[in-house]
Amino acid sequence: MRDPLPDARRRALVVALGNELRGDDAVGLEIARRLRGVRVIVSEAEPTGLLDELEGADPLVLVDAARGGGAPGTVYRIDLAAERLPAELFKGSTHHFSLADTVELARALGRLPERAYVVAVEGASFDTGAALSPEVEAAIPRAVEEVERCTSGS
Repeated sequence: MRDPLPDARRRALVVALGNELRGDDAVGLEIARRLRGVRVIVSEAEPTGLLDELEGADPLVLVDAARGGGAPGTVYRIDLAAERLPAELFKGSTHHFSLADTVELARALGRLPERAYVVAVEGASFDTGAALSPEVEAAIPRAVEEVERCTSGS
């Protein structure tokens, strides 16, 4: 049977994760503020709580801060259909269940959309009360462009 509402159920979704009070951990939230024309969910809670929201997303873009030890401000774009999310990018996450763990749980449960991406910005400071570092602030326009490329299919 043909789905009578295929376009209504399949649409781009951006899930932005972060913590406004933890320095560069807020970068996902700031990226979300700059996006237009796409459905965005912003969460400061555990990413596992969003598993039900992923159904019907096409594509899905997860946005967060990375803590992999790379140069602050580095923008990562990971195609989750092509590779697993490297857990080392999210070591020391402020979440109890890391984004990498959540992605793999969604994959195992069959809830990870076929087109799914992570866009992350390498942070420098995750101190309570800190502002975004200059390197991360400067990387936000590039990260927004990557999210837009993911949602447009390019």
